[in-house]
Amino acid sequence: MGEIERKVKELKELIENAGLDAKEELVRLETKIQSQSKLETVWKRVELARHPERPYAMDYISRIFDNFIELHGDRAFGDDPSIVGGIGFLDSRPVTVLANQKGRTLKENVRRNHGMANPEGYRKALRLAKEAEKFHRPIVTLVDTAGAYPGLGAEERGIGEAIARNLRDFSQLLTPVICIIIGEGGSGGALGLCVGDKIYMLENAIYSVISPEGCASILLRDASKAKDAAVMLRITSDDLLDFKVINGIIQEPPGGAQTNPDEAAGIIKKILIQDLDDLCGRRPEVLVRYRNQKIRKVGHWNEAAGS
Repeated sequence: MGEIERKVKELKELIENAGLDAKEELVRLETKIQSQSKLETVWKRVELARHPERPYAMDYISRIFDNFIELHGDRAFGDDPSIVGGIGFLDSRPVTVLANQKGRTLKENVRRNHGMANPEGYRKALRLAKEAEKFHRPIVTLVDTAGAYPGLGAEERGIGEAIARNLRDFSQLLTPVICIIIGEGGSGGALGLCVGDKIYMLENAIYSVISPEGCASILLRDASKAKDAAVMLRITSDDLLDFKVINGIIQEPPGGAQTNPDEAAGIIKKILIQDLDDLCGRRPEVLVRYRNQKIRKVGHWNEAAGS
């Protein structure tokens, strides 16, 4: 029990012993405490998702996949280092891996554009996904981005069209696709790599249509209310599982994945092997049918039933 909870308990006992009627005040106080506790819990998840020492995509790829070979270029404009794509082996099974990659140092972050992809990044991902479909390789995506890059060049080269094409074509791929949100899952930038048969989130990952800071600035007119916006947005793995947007939550080591990257990677690897053994045994057209059924159910709301 925390210090605040102990104080409330002592206050209750004092009021009862004094024979005072303060039920309404106590209810208001407890509600405020619960709200504050929820706010701090959610914001801690946001901080862990953005932790500078949290494992990035390449940290997991090196631990999960054997003999990974990175492939480059979209065959139209160029290569985008913020999205990594290539072929590796998962327990002797050839797999295509697509991932957002952030940088650790200033120099690397400039090269990786802080994990925010340009159109050529999404087109590279789609090219490699089509190649995987052709050679009957399953696809694993690791999502970790604050969003697609909103620069002038990205707009000129069709960032919206590139993401939209990925949404359409990934939903029709005749090969298994498993998506894992390992850190930040920001807006359309995350969606461009997050259409699959199974979608998971790491325990302390977040997934949202907009960042808490952006939401606070636009809707609450105050960027300092980012913590309140984070609660309103329902961005945690628990929230997304309740909404049935994801299939499951992957537990992290105590304190977050950054405390033990090897253990976190081992947990992810076990789930990938288990799911691919199942999905690769299904007919491709069945996978596509159920994948699209799942997509179409996201966002449905029944006002009469309240769900």
